[in-house]
Amino acid sequence: MGKIAFLFPGQGSQFAGMGKQLADQETLAKDIFNKADEVLKFDLSKIIFEGPEDLLKKTENTQPALLTVSTAVLEVFKKHGISADYTAGHSLGEYSALVAAGSISFEDAVYAVRHRGLLMEEAVPAGVGTMAAVIGFDQERLEAITTEVSEFGDSVQVANLNCPGQIVISGTVKGVEEAGSKAKEEGAKVIPLQVSGPFHSALMKPAAEKFEEILSNITIHDAKTPVIANVTAKPVTSKEEIKSKLIEQLYSPVRWEETIRELMDSGVDTFIEIGPGKVLCGLVKKVNRRANVFAIGDMDSMMQALEKLKGESVDA
Repeated sequence: MGKIAFLFPGQGSQFAGMGKQLADQETLAKDIFNKADEVLKFDLSKIIFEGPEDLLKKTENTQPALLTVSTAVLEVFKKHGISADYTAGHSLGEYSALVAAGSISFEDAVYAVRHRGLLMEEAVPAGVGTMAAVIGFDQERLEAITTEVSEFGDSVQVANLNCPGQIVISGTVKGVEEAGSKAKEEGAKVIPLQVSGPFHSALMKPAAEKFEEILSNITIHDAKTPVIANVTAKPVTSKEEIKSKLIEQLYSPVRWEETIRELMDSGVDTFIEIGPGKVLCGLVKKVNRRANVFAIGDMDSMMQALEKLKGESVDA
């Protein structure tokens, strides 16, 4: 086996009830949920375990919820002796990756992403911005279309470069609709996304300016494990660079396909998605179908993955 990367999911992977089984069975996991409630001074765990979905889907709740579940799963997984050569996370997931890499404490991270979510919601009034997935279309051509549309006042840009043939655009409702319409005319499939704002677009710059102050309130250390930054798709370890990239990340594209290629070029052949869902495993397979992928979100999936990774039966 080659090198191992831990991957952490972002918004869209959440569901009510995620992490509950693990919290009920493992003290290490339960402790993480308790810490989140203590830091945020409200019962986030109840929203994670019971919903309702509408409350969980609010960005300021979704972001700390996903970080909490991913970290809880990670804490239990770590005791089995599997370590990462690299970590990476999709958008919000980058914070889980930084926790895993020893750069930010869980307590500081959950505080930061709660405020990140609030600032992202505040940056653009509801109904003004949106996002859409563009399927089966050329990246350079789509970038040209978004630039052309933006020049006429309706802001839109490429937001997520997920995998071959899957790109997400973000901006004003009119800008996204216009760019999507032009891409459709040239053969693309366009799927509107159910999101609360135009994430990873220039419209998030006001949030980024305020978020810099939030990051100044937490301690960021040099990472013990290289983290692939969303903004550059390159490894970072220095605390100064980590901070600047987290601010840029709010209004810059998530270079996920490049992230996976960077990891593969660095010798990674095993990708372990830690947290709810298996979206990232699917994206990795679209980049290289021969990659080894494991999605770990509960005790059952963890035990199955460990048996394959260690080549032996594993007790919980």
